[in-house]
Formats: sequence, C-alpha cells, structure tokens
Amino acid sequence: MRTRRRYPDVPAPDSPWSEIVPGLWMGGHEFAGRSGQPQSAVVHDEFDLVLTLLRQPGHGPDPGIEHHVWPIPDGPLDGTQLMGVIRLARAADDALEDGRRVLVRCFHGYNRSGLVVAHALTLAGHTADDAIRLIRARRSPWALHNELFVEYLRAGLPTARLLEELAE
Repeated sequence: MRTRRRYPDVPAPDSPWSEIVPGLWMGGHEFAGRSGQPQSAVVHDEFDLVLTLLRQPGHGPDPGIEHHVWPIPDGPLDGTQLMGVIRLARAADDALEDGRRVLVRCFHGYNRSGLVVAHALTLAGHTADDAIRLIRARRSPWALHNELFVEYLRAGLPTARLLEELAE
C-alpha cells in the first residue's frame, strides 16, 4: 500500500502509531498491516491527549479523552495554520511535562503529525535536525518527507509564521 495523493511512491506505515520519546506518539488514521492491506487506526483510550491534524469520522478517541482538532493541508501553511501547529505542539509539550500520554496524528502519521511532534521536541530542547532524525528513526524513514515542513522546522515555526504573514 502506498500513501495517497501527492506522494504515491511513499509506502504507508506498518503500524498505526509509534512512540518517538516516552509518552509522545505519532501516527495516523490508516496503516498497512501485516497483510499490506489498508487498515484503520482507531484510538480508544490508549492516550490521555489526542491531537488530530486530519479528522476522519469513526477513528476516535473515546468520549472523555481530551481531543484537539486542527485540520491542515500537507502543503504550504498560512500564518494562522502555523499558529495552530505551534499551539498543538505546546499542548503536547505541556501534557508530557504532566506525565500524560500524547498521540499526534494525521492520515499516515508522517508529515503533519511530524511537524507538530518535531516542534514539541524543539520546545523540549532538541534541535530541529535532531528532532527530524529522531522522528525518522522511531516512526519511519519516510516521516517528514514533505521538504517544506522540514524547511519550516529548520527556520523555526515562529519565524516561518512571521514570514508567511508578511507574504500574505
């Protein structure tokens, strides 16, 4: 199974989600199981906080689980979208400091979720390049294959946001 749309040569992940650092997971709504066939990744109560960048009905989490949704494209982001990413990353970082289990998810758990997770890692003291390497090692070598998102991270999301707002 391959990822959809813009990256047809990128293989789908083989697991619904992966732990990047203790308590911080990234994943998606769909993955290729052992059979290689598409499977839905449905969240129940495995996590204390779920941050969703692409909403898919029927994929959870269960009622009572804290859930924030901020849909963004897997492409250029405007200043408002980048501010939402920054806020989600702060929420993830705060939850981790409180000892909570966090899942950040998008469709396959590569780009949009990688952007939020990488920024959360920078808030915790990692460099952007270290965060990217860690995500690719723990989730997939295909994670953060959207080079624009890598550029955002290397510039710093607050700087990228300011530049996007100046260009609007």
